[in-house]
Amino acid sequence: MTNVAIKDLFRKTSEYANKEVTLEGWTKTIRDSKTFGFIELNDGSFFKNVQIVFNNNLSNFNEITKLTISSTIKVTGNVVITENAKQPFEIQATSIEIESLCPTDYPLQKKRHSFEYLRTIAHLRPRTNTFNAVFRIRSIAAFAIHQYFQERGYVYVHTPIITCADCEGSAEMFKLTTLNLDEDLPKKDGKVDFSEDLFGKKAYITGSGQLHGETFASAFGKIYTFGPTLRSENSNTKTHANEFWMIEPEISFCDLDGLMDIEEDCLKYIVNYVLEHCPEEIDFCDTFIEKGLKDKLTKLLNSDFVRIDHKDVIDILKKADRTWEFQPDYGEDLAKEHEKYITEYFNGPVFVKNWPKDIKSYYMKLNPDGKTVAAVDLEVPGAGEIMGGSQREEDYNKLVARMKQMGIETDPLYWYLELRKYGTNIHSGFGLGFERLLMYITGIENIRDVIPYPRTPNNCDF
Repeated sequence: MTNVAIKDLFRKTSEYANKEVTLEGWTKTIRDSKTFGFIELNDGSFFKNVQIVFNNNLSNFNEITKLTISSTIKVTGNVVITENAKQPFEIQATSIEIESLCPTDYPLQKKRHSFEYLRTIAHLRPRTNTFNAVFRIRSIAAFAIHQYFQERGYVYVHTPIITCADCEGSAEMFKLTTLNLDEDLPKKDGKVDFSEDLFGKKAYITGSGQLHGETFASAFGKIYTFGPTLRSENSNTKTHANEFWMIEPEISFCDLDGLMDIEEDCLKYIVNYVLEHCPEEIDFCDTFIEKGLKDKLTKLLNSDFVRIDHKDVIDILKKADRTWEFQPDYGEDLAKEHEKYITEYFNGPVFVKNWPKDIKSYYMKLNPDGKTVAAVDLEVPGAGEIMGGSQREEDYNKLVARMKQMGIETDPLYWYLELRKYGTNIHSGFGLGFERLLMYITGIENIRDVIPYPRTPNNCDF
């Protein structure tokens, strides 16, 4: 008999009522008395467990009662509807085959474990209820992202991981070399001679696919990337990791206002998709991780995102009747406390736009005032910045001048500049940190707990 997935039993219960089914999975709990017992079984297809009822008419009843947590079994039995019970149905076993018995020193016994401890057993933590919910939501959210862009005619582009182009600043990029570091490195004029390296020049692990994405947007109109990003930033915080995933759309013939429309629509689509397709997981997160999570997400869907200039945000912060750890200023970035206050002030998500040029990147379009750029950050309640984007500078001469002003070499990026020579057009793009989005959707407070195997300073285990 072909195995039935537990997910199908929950989603199509009436179809299986009073029928014999076969399941295979891992034991989550086991309770027994002298004549009968209960097993909570999970096969990985669904967040919830199915209850198996067995009694002493089974020939191996005594062996079954000795099952341990995370043992694997094969169960055949009848689906019985239990309308007045906690679960909608149960399986009354006619046979239980023990496939493997898990040792009693299994680290995940039936008790609550700290997030810190579970990070030390990252290879086992997906088996816990918390991480089963989080990583199932991660899977569904990733699918929603692809579906959102595919339904709207975007082309999915695979940008290179290895690059000699500097998008966000080489100080945050991992350097790549095949030179033997255990031997004397080749030198020229007192510096390492990278002409003898594999690529004949300095190479990096890219920190963004944006620049290459723009080249494809100039051909296909609308593109997006979605993949791993690596940055060497030595920042040991709850919101930073050295390896994470980014979504980076680039859209031709789109200005800053149009970009904000897309950002808002995209975020609402993903959140709504997760709410619709992960109800059990969201309920769990709402109960055990962040009280009121469902209400928070539902409120976001029904909110009109505020749009306000950076200078006006600073005005509000300066007038606030409170003491700041970091004083807000017109030429400065927003601190976490500022992000928190401004979302509370407007009681919802806020687009902060038109930022001081001196704290933003060279590729952002300079506004007519000559002091600000057409950049935007999306701040959401409880999470702070979740998206960052801008209208890109489409004027060749202005872009060259901006690069020189910021000390960025133009020769290595000649190909990027040529986009402004051959059929230039207004275009915009944004970056969405996938893990920060997941933190917002699940209520998880540490980025290490929404990534399967986190890579952070002094941590590269597994």
